[in-house]
Amino acid sequence: MTAEMLVYVGTYTEPIRFGTGKVLQGKGEGIYVFRMDPDSGALQPAGTATGVVNPSYLAFDATQRFLYAVNELKSYHDQPTGTVSAFAVDPTTGALALLNRQPTHGTDPCHVVVDRHRKHVFVANFMSGSVCVLPVRDDGSLDAACDFIQHQGAGIDPVRQNGPHAHSVTLDRTNRHAFVPDLGLDKLLIYQFDAKRGMLEPNGVPWIKMRPGAGPRHVALHPGGRFAYLINELNSTVAALACDRKTGAFQQLQVVPTLPDGFRGESTGADIQVAPSGRFVYASNRGHDSIAIHRIDPRSGRLTYVDHAAAQGRTPRSFCLDPGGRLLLVANQDSDTIVTFRIDARSGKLQPTGHVAHVPTPVCVKIRAPAIATSKGGHAWRQ
Repeated sequence: MTAEMLVYVGTYTEPIRFGTGKVLQGKGEGIYVFRMDPDSGALQPAGTATGVVNPSYLAFDATQRFLYAVNELKSYHDQPTGTVSAFAVDPTTGALALLNRQPTHGTDPCHVVVDRHRKHVFVANFMSGSVCVLPVRDDGSLDAACDFIQHQGAGIDPVRQNGPHAHSVTLDRTNRHAFVPDLGLDKLLIYQFDAKRGMLEPNGVPWIKMRPGAGPRHVALHPGGRFAYLINELNSTVAALACDRKTGAFQQLQVVPTLPDGFRGESTGADIQVAPSGRFVYASNRGHDSIAIHRIDPRSGRLTYVDHAAAQGRTPRSFCLDPGGRLLLVANQDSDTIVTFRIDARSGKLQPTGHVAHVPTPVCVKIRAPAIATSKGGHAWRQ
């Protein structure tokens, strides 16, 4: 039997106003943790890290000893900023202990990532449209921000693109380039990263432009480093991109829809992931409530449609694949569920395992392997 894994789920704990103007009533209590049987996909509650506000998006460092969570807020200590929290992960139990938090100098931080050397954390502030870089101390806690970049401009949608909206940060395998999709600008911005100074500088080719009104959201890099796949939230498409690994520049190869032909309802793209095998790309649709599956041509990087899998819930916000590429877990934000699917290795298609975990307003789901026993205590930890 394969060793258990731990699954961590970020949630909304308080009401939050989205860029659409809609207010979602957050019902979560913090960061939820489950033990997962990687053979069956079954999830069993292991504990909850409470006392943390709107820990919507999560990221582990490379050692999985530390977890970072954005606190998606519009103000903190009467200042227009959200925060990012650092947690130590108990090596025996997997329980979380809060180390500290730092302001991100922008509102509604929605995405966090750690560089491969575990020296810096990068945060995208969605509502104010900015990127923040924070040094990581030796004990995993965060120092005050060492760099901050404010995006400028707007797009054609007067509601969703009335200003910049940085939505995520992705680092290449060399740690030399950072890629930031900005929904408000219809651009995938490209930065050079100086790891010694912890500073971002505009790349020689500073961006690639998407179609007006596309709304770039997340980008996933192919394991081989030659290709990338960008999901556009507003027009529900995926752009296949060729990557120049030396310069960090992109060339658009293809744009495909994430929605089936004939769909006429309201839907927006959310998350995108490339299978560890590099053979398939998955993208979630909120509204159509599905996962779109495309096959990747290993030579050209172009995509061929495979299937749509029903998310088995409403508003699939985030999803993740286990390291072996056998399971896919979906966080259905508006039906309060984490649903586990089995991945067919040959076709890439998804089959529900029948296992569903209940989590109030889940946003982000991350897997930590190998998982370990449940906790008997710990700071801000409830079992």
